[in-house]
Amino acid sequence: MRRRNFIALLGSAAAAWPHTARAQQAGKLPTIGFLGASTSLAWTQWTAAFVQRLRELGWTEGRTVAIEYRWADGRSERYADIAAEFVRLKVDVIVTVGTAVAAAKQVTSTIPIVFAIAVDPVGSGMVASLARPGGNATGLSAQSTELAGKRLEILREALPDLRRLAVIGDVGYAGSVIEIAQAQAAAGKVGIETDVLEIRHAADIVPAFQALKSGAQALYVCPGALVNANFARINTMALGARLPTFHASRDFLAAGGFMSYGSNYADQFRHAADFVDKILKGAKPADLPVEQPTKFELVINLTTVKALGLSIPETFLLRADEVIE
Repeated sequence: MRRRNFIALLGSAAAAWPHTARAQQAGKLPTIGFLGASTSLAWTQWTAAFVQRLRELGWTEGRTVAIEYRWADGRSERYADIAAEFVRLKVDVIVTVGTAVAAAKQVTSTIPIVFAIAVDPVGSGMVASLARPGGNATGLSAQSTELAGKRLEILREALPDLRRLAVIGDVGYAGSVIEIAQAQAAAGKVGIETDVLEIRHAADIVPAFQALKSGAQALYVCPGALVNANFARINTMALGARLPTFHASRDFLAAGGFMSYGSNYADQFRHAADFVDKILKGAKPADLPVEQPTKFELVINLTTVKALGLSIPETFLLRADEVIE
């Protein structure tokens, strides 16, 4: 009797073990599929922030958790193939950004998906609502579309004579389409004309600039995997056209970017690790509300200001969270 009771008890305990514990017992580490929408180089800071936070939570890469990195290089057509590979590898959770979520959700409805950045997760159909995501995806919203009006307001303060604005974005990405419309609407309310530079591939960037009408005084850059992977090229071309660029994050101000206003993307990747930690310990994405940033940073690249010969009010510079010199 005692032996039978012990075996029964052992069987019930094994059934109650968390999935990750069973995986480790079987010799397989819990595995994260890390789908980078851009390039490994462009994401260096974000990846490091994610891995560092995992380590703080007790997940050491190669020892207590495995991470499979795959990079789409800004090519959205690669998302589905990478997600399908993660399904074959039987990863425990997929980490990515909003541009790749739709493709991942089409490939799997069971593997949890955590997005570190999403422009408009509800409007893009990634989740049912911020409070109750439903399905297998959750993460962090960058609230980028809601900031379009605020960004335009800030740009007008920095450039009081602004009358014509160019807007560039990947029209193959729903989040960018929404933000382009928001930027146009905000500009129209204050009498600013807009020219939209529509791109779908990296090869479209040069022709888009070549087709830009004369008279544009600044360039509003809508974030997205394609744009983020090519931000240096966009900044360089804008600098050559003497157009100050406005970005969603300070991470895109290199190579001549002018100004940014938005959440700190590295912080969002750090926080994405908290979501992963909870999921690996048994939480379901449907039960983890999408979180929104509480702090937004205004950053100005003074080197670009000088290169373009811009005159920025001193009071405006004092408002910045950071001035890059």
